[in-house]
Amino acid sequence: MVNRGSETTRWWEFHHDWKEGEGEVIEEITLTIYVNGVEFISIMGTPLNQDWLAVGFLKNEGIISGLDDISELKITPEGCCIDVWLEKDVQLPEKMVITTGCGSGRTREDQADLDVPFEIVGSTTPQLVLNAFANLQTKDSLYARSRGVHAAGLLDIGSGKILQVAEDVGRHNAIDKLQGACLLENIPTRGRGLLTTGRISSEMLRKGAAMGCPLVASRTSPTTAAIELAREWGITLVGYARHGKLRVYCYPERLAWNTDEAK
Repeated sequence: MVNRGSETTRWWEFHHDWKEGEGEVIEEITLTIYVNGVEFISIMGTPLNQDWLAVGFLKNEGIISGLDDISELKITPEGCCIDVWLEKDVQLPEKMVITTGCGSGRTREDQADLDVPFEIVGSTTPQLVLNAFANLQTKDSLYARSRGVHAAGLLDIGSGKILQVAEDVGRHNAIDKLQGACLLENIPTRGRGLLTTGRISSEMLRKGAAMGCPLVASRTSPTTAAIELAREWGITLVGYARHGKLRVYCYPERLAWNTDEAK
């Protein structure tokens, strides 16, 4: 079964008068990840690049440290189940937290495995970040076909080049898919920037920290918890990067701001 991530749907549109239309709508199903034959988590998401999602979620949650920990990965023909077999038995986390804005999303409460705080080294410019967002969702993207989808991108901070992009109906899933794609394609994430089209909540920031990203930027807003963690972990947090503007909530030095008072 081949999944495009969207389905053709008929609709009725009103603009001064009624007319019929047809186009693609983002697909959403329940995706279940099994680890060593045990059901671990069910996530509402887009049935596209499910291997990216499973690998990235397990990496971001600290279940695996890299691809060497995986002996086999299979996706069912229907695309709804991902079986991941590891090289050894693992104790799956018992303490999980329901994430905001994503009814089925969960993340670990423990933060001890994160390699933070980040050093304030390396820099980019506001314009490079804005240019990257302009190129995040291209004309051949799932977003261009269906709308209603989030994107996450890995940014080379020095050059402003987007190294990899992942899309999903869920903003958390898009970041996990990005992590998984980078692992599978051997693209280092540490020291890079994380771009997202979704709101940056505390768990979104944690995923960025788990990827080793000292810069996390969004087209929309962060939460107070995300700002607090970014300050603690040395992460430059950017919001509302759109229409030629952006806001930096902490550590603007990475965006060519040279005043210590602005931290």
